[in-house]
Amino acid sequence: MIRTLWGWWVTVWATIWYGSRIMWAAFRRSPALPCVCEELPRAWARTILRAGGITVALEGAEVIDPDAPQVLVANHVSWFDVLALVAYVPGKYRFVAKKELESVPFFGPAWQACGHISIDRQDRTRAIASLAEARRGLEEERPTVIIFPEGTRSRDGRLGPFKKGAFVLAVQAEAPLIPAAILGTHGIMPKGSWRIRSGHVVIRFGAPIPAVGLGMNDRDELARKARDAVSALAGANG
Repeated sequence: MIRTLWGWWVTVWATIWYGSRIMWAAFRRSPALPCVCEELPRAWARTILRAGGITVALEGAEVIDPDAPQVLVANHVSWFDVLALVAYVPGKYRFVAKKELESVPFFGPAWQACGHISIDRQDRTRAIASLAEARRGLEEERPTVIIFPEGTRSRDGRLGPFKKGAFVLAVQAEAPLIPAAILGTHGIMPKGSWRIRSGHVVIRFGAPIPAVGLGMNDRDELARKARDAVSALAGANG
């Protein structure tokens, strides 16, 4: 209980501190905003991970090219998946995630200021527009775009079906897919729980899956390949 209270206390104040600094840089239209948006979220995530007694290790991270556009797809079982990726994914990155995050105080405005993409899951037209925005970002800024293709956290830790958005984006941008399995976060804080437990997280990256020359008719097969790769990396049967 003490760890949970401490972890949430640090989370609240770290979010206020780092979020307000990002918002101030955005308000001032600071030319340093891109650097701010790369460095401060990492510091925010690592602060919270340390407070929770959580360590993170990467396996196979050399497959990520920090100078090339790519789409990273990972399993999703806990809020700590996001923290682990923010803290340790190499190079520039952008998340594509649910629109509801925009309403979180301090976090939401900072999220928007740093160019992360929000998906309105209740509005197909807006969702398509958000994917188009993500594609422009891939082509212009060449980041790693991070998507949880299950669309929500798995309550029991098992890998769910993959939605198609990530694969439409990869096909349109001809960007390789990087499959990743995040291990250990379900025991730290599963969906539906507010309790924080200490633990060790492993992010395991797989070989890139090329999308050059593919069309929309290939997206289902691409999704299948990506899900199989994530499942294999997780040591799951899917």
